[in-house]
Amino acid sequence: MTDEERRSDEERRSGEGGRSGEEPAGGEAGGRRAETGFLADDGRLTLRERKKLRTRQRISGEATLLFIRRGFDNVTVAEVARAAEVSTMTVFNYFPRKEDLFLDRIPEVRELLTRAVRERGADESPLAALRRLALGLLAKRHPLAAVGEGFEHFWRTVLDSPALRARGREALEEMENALAVLLAEAAGGEADRPGRDARLAAALIVAGIRAACAEALARQLGGDPVDEVAVEQAEVLRRTFDALERALPGCA
Repeated sequence: MTDEERRSDEERRSGEGGRSGEEPAGGEAGGRRAETGFLADDGRLTLRERKKLRTRQRISGEATLLFIRRGFDNVTVAEVARAAEVSTMTVFNYFPRKEDLFLDRIPEVRELLTRAVRERGADESPLAALRRLALGLLAKRHPLAAVGEGFEHFWRTVLDSPALRARGREALEEMENALAVLLAEAAGGEADRPGRDARLAAALIVAGIRAACAEALARQLGGDPVDEVAVEQAEVLRRTFDALERALPGCA
C-alpha cells in the first residue's frame, strides 16, 4: 500500500466511526471472489463483502505504517492487530503470513494477469495483452509498476528485510506459475499441466518485466525524478516486449 492509498484509507476510516466486525476473509458475489480489495467494486459485491475488503485494507494500512516507521522485522503481528483494532486471529484470516501484510498486492497480480489474458480482444495475443497491462499500470503510476511518488519508502522497507525479499522471490515464482497456466490455456493446451513451451514463455516474460522494474526502481531510489523515470521506463518496457515477441512468436 502506497503513501497516497494510506492517506485515503485513513480519511475513510476517520469518517466511518467505530470498529468493523471481525469476520473471516473471502466470500463470493455474482460469481466474483473478493480477494484483494484493490480492484474497483463493479457493483456485484454485497455490503458484507465490501465491509471485509475495508477491513483487509485497514489491517494492511496500519501494518504498512508500522513497518515503514519501525522496520518490518521490529513489528509483531499482535502490534498490527492492536493498531487495526482486530484480533490476531482476524489478521491471519486475511493474511496467512506476516510478510503478506506488507506485500498485500500479491493476489492482485494474479487477478490482473488472469483478466489481461482471458479477457483480451479476439485479435489480441497473450503477449500483446500483457504489454498493454504493463504499460497501463505504469501510466496510472500503479504500485505494481514500481514507479510513483512515495514508492521509495515501501521499497526501502522491502530491501531492508530478508524476510520480505524472500517472500518477494516466492511471489515472482507464483506469478510465473500462474502465467504458465494462462499461456497453456490460451494455446489450447492442458491448463492444469502447462508444457515446456508455456513454462519457458512464462519464465522469460516474468524475468523481462522484473529486470525492467528493477532498473526503474534503482533509479528512483537513487533520487531521479519520478516523471523522468516513468517516461524512460515505458520505453524500456516497449523494448522488453519487442524482444519477447521475437523470442516467443507463439505468444505474439
